[in-house]
Amino acid sequence: MTRVALCQIPVDHDPETNLATVRDALARARGADLAVFPEATLARFGPGILETAQPLDGAFVTGLAEAAREHGTAVIAGVFEPAADGRVWNTAVALREDGSLAAAYRKIHLFDSFGAKESKLVAPGDAPAVVELAGLRIGLITCYDVRFPELARALVDQGADTFAMIAAWGSGPLKEDHWTTLVRARAIENTTWTIAVGQAPNPAIPDGFGVGRSMLVDPMGVARHDLGTGPGVLIAEIDAAWTETARATLPSLEHRRLGVRRS
Repeated sequence: MTRVALCQIPVDHDPETNLATVRDALARARGADLAVFPEATLARFGPGILETAQPLDGAFVTGLAEAAREHGTAVIAGVFEPAADGRVWNTAVALREDGSLAAAYRKIHLFDSFGAKESKLVAPGDAPAVVELAGLRIGLITCYDVRFPELARALVDQGADTFAMIAAWGSGPLKEDHWTTLVRARAIENTTWTIAVGQAPNPAIPDGFGVGRSMLVDPMGVARHDLGTGPGVLIAEIDAAWTETARATLPSLEHRRLGVRRS
């Protein structure tokens, strides 16, 4: 069993404030093997991320690493790092329990939808990432990525047995329903445990980012836990044996016909 903490926190524009929130959440997650935080934990989305972005050896990730080491808990969280073209990368960092960097995934699919234009500020990544952390092989997925099933399937093909989906999901008509449906769909079609963690709404910054609804979904698509909309830290267990049982019962990954091509 792997004990996982879903850390549904509100996010501020100030990295120091957010690091303090992370530290508090990790203290509440004591005993977890892995703590997962939202997309953009470093700083809230907005034009200011161009100035707020930090390299992976900067103060914020260094602080995350110190907190992970202090609590003996692996951590996944979203940050912004400077990109070569003047924009930033929207990056999910994965830290081992000793604080060392295990992986950094740069978000591939940018949210140029529903009137937003993430690509104005964010440069796209180009490489899926699977990381071994807390006894799991975790495929990293960030927010809008969840709408692209081919990414999740590529992660499974690279050996992922679990997904960590981090988000700063925007509010709006049908948006929350899309999030919960897509998270469960990715779990079902890949028979894969899915840790989905979003930002909690920040009442002090009513910009529409963060609907909460962090979930732990099992390989058959059952939402074992759902944190609702408010801030919270929830510790749950992932049973790797259930993945084997689900895949034996529903061997859809084995039934793929990879030789079939569209005309």
